[in-house]
Amino acid sequence: MVRKTKEEAEATRQQIIDAARLVFHENGVSRSSLEKVAHAAGVTRGAVYWHFADKAELFMALRASGSAPLAARIDPLLLSEEVADPLDAIEQALQEFFKVLDENPEVRQLFEIMALRCEYVGEFARVHEEVNKPAAEFYRKVEIAYRRAADKGTLRAGLDPRHAALDTFSFTGGLFHQLLGNCHGENIRPLVPDMIKAHVALRRKG
Repeated sequence: MVRKTKEEAEATRQQIIDAARLVFHENGVSRSSLEKVAHAAGVTRGAVYWHFADKAELFMALRASGSAPLAARIDPLLLSEEVADPLDAIEQALQEFFKVLDENPEVRQLFEIMALRCEYVGEFARVHEEVNKPAAEFYRKVEIAYRRAADKGTLRAGLDPRHAALDTFSFTGGLFHQLLGNCHGENIRPLVPDMIKAHVALRRKG
């Protein structure tokens, strides 16, 4: 009976997180109340507060639930010891990142919320650093891959691995925001694979 209760509590918690993703995405985080989330989840407001102290805590739980599947698909590629050239690993990881956004609407919604539908002020000022941690980890792992490429002699001569990682981090972030915001009023998604390939090619030893 205890085990069943724990399972039901976890199911309710996930139900609330899923509802929060939909509510935050539709209304924006600042205009979303826990009461709206409770209504969308089909639970009482008290049930929401039983699982989450406030909206910021719910937001962080939502971020964690969406970031984990993404990391699970990217990290094994980016840090793979089986790929002979670490630059190939970087290219594969970048391709996989945008593939996940295409294939997983829940993850895409989460990133749209974090990038376009949340103001990091007030109660959310304290979560900004936490929200940025996955991006910081991505940068760190890309730098590791570039250092491995330098050690293997596949990185272009004279290119600092740290600078290369920062460049790739900025490239990925810029492309990500263009895709989410549709900045050019056109569908650039079909161009992404070739853009990634060209980006990494410029860092390869000639």
